[in-house]
Amino acid sequence: MAKKILIADDDNAISEALENKLNSSGYIAKVVRDGDAAIKALENGHYDLLLLDLMMPKVDGYGVLENMKKRNDQTIVVVLSNLGQEEEKNKVLALGAKDFIVKSSTKIGDVVERIESYL
Repeated sequence: MAKKILIADDDNAISEALENKLNSSGYIAKVVRDGDAAIKALENGHYDLLLLDLMMPKVDGYGVLENMKKRNDQTIVVVLSNLGQEEEKNKVLALGAKDFIVKSSTKIGDVVERIESYL
């Protein structure tokens, strides 16, 4: 059965490119545009992996991670952000994320390869 991936990112170009690439790679990918929608999607459905941006409307990526931690949500989280400082990386890893990818310096194909390594 195909693995389900939730993409939480308010950047239309990147999220749509990821969605298309993941769907064509045999995954079932769904995009949400803000952290509140990501939390609702995770509460209402099972996803094998969450691709999470940190800077989003309503609830940011940190808020999504904190919510998941409170609910003991075991979904694998890969943060995809343009914030690339050590401080951000350490904070998201401490909140339970498995990986941190800097958007601006990573190709879509490389993101898909990293996702595959976790699934």
